[in-house]
Amino acid sequence: MNKQKTTSILFVCMGNICRSPTAEGVFRGKVAAANLLDRVMIDSAGTHAYHVGERPDSRSLEFALKRGYDLSSQRARQVHDEDFQQFDLIIAMDKDNLRNLQNQCPAEHQHKLKLMMSYATHSPSDVVPDPYYGGGRGFDTVLDYIEDASDGLLASLQEI
Repeated sequence: MNKQKTTSILFVCMGNICRSPTAEGVFRGKVAAANLLDRVMIDSAGTHAYHVGERPDSRSLEFALKRGYDLSSQRARQVHDEDFQQFDLIIAMDKDNLRNLQNQCPAEHQHKLKLMMSYATHSPSDVVPDPYYGGGRGFDTVLDYIEDASDGLLASLQEI
C-alpha cells in the first residue's frame, strides 16, 4: 500500500445493522493488526434508511464481540450521494445492494463498486447472506465470510 495515500472504504448492506457494520468492524480490526489504521478510512452505510441512527443488531454485536470485534460505537446511516465521490471503494454485501448502488452511483464512480465476496479466497458464496431473519448460525456464517473477504481485501490493498 502506498504509504503516502489514504484509502477510503465504505461497506454497504440494506439497513446497516447486520452485515455492513460487521464488515466495518472486522476490517478495522484487521487493518489495526496490520498497523495501517492511519492509511485506511473505514465506514459503513445502508442502501435504505430503515435503521438510521440505530446501533447494530444485538445479534451482530454479540457474535462479533465473541470474536473480538466491538461494533458498539457504530450507528446506522444511509448511503449519501457524496459517498460516491468521497470513497475509493464502495463494497456491497450482496447483488441486490450492489444493484441499488449502481442505480444511485454517477457513471464516473461506477468503477468503485465491488462485491465483498469478490475478495474472498476460501468461502463458497459470492454474497454475504443476510442473517436478520435467521438464528445465531447465520451471524457466525456472516463473520466467517467477512473475515475471509477482509483478508483478501487487505492483501489487495497492500499490493497497491
